[in-house]
Amino acid sequence: MGIAHTWPGWVATGFLWFVAFEFLMGAATKFWPGPTFFGPAYSVKFPDWGWPGWFRFVVGGIEGVCAVLLAIPYQEARFLGAAVLVLVLTGAVVTHIVNHHGLKESFSAPVHLVVVAIIALATWPAEWTDVFQPGQWS
Repeated sequence: MGIAHTWPGWVATGFLWFVAFEFLMGAATKFWPGPTFFGPAYSVKFPDWGWPGWFRFVVGGIEGVCAVLLAIPYQEARFLGAAVLVLVLTGAVVTHIVNHHGLKESFSAPVHLVVVAIIALATWPAEWTDVFQPGQWS
């Protein structure tokens, strides 16, 4: 019996789905033209942070794809999604540090960075080439 058929597996899967949902909502807000329930529109936030306004679409697209990868029930897909999110969130943390944001604005990115780093470490494939062979995912 595999881990997915035990209660710890169900909890882990539920947690991954919750994290995937969070990033899917975050991706959707990057494409939203006006203010979001997180605050001002990202079309305003990104230029304020020193990034071009169109860059929010790139970040939102990457977050959306990674959210889907986290929800796919293959360890390699989850690793790939988490590893790419580690890179995106590292950029988000650095952006908040460089712009001297307070704790309120800067709290979410480092917390999510730690969470996806733990997911990446927990789903680390035995052989790194396994990530690039989707037909053989376990």
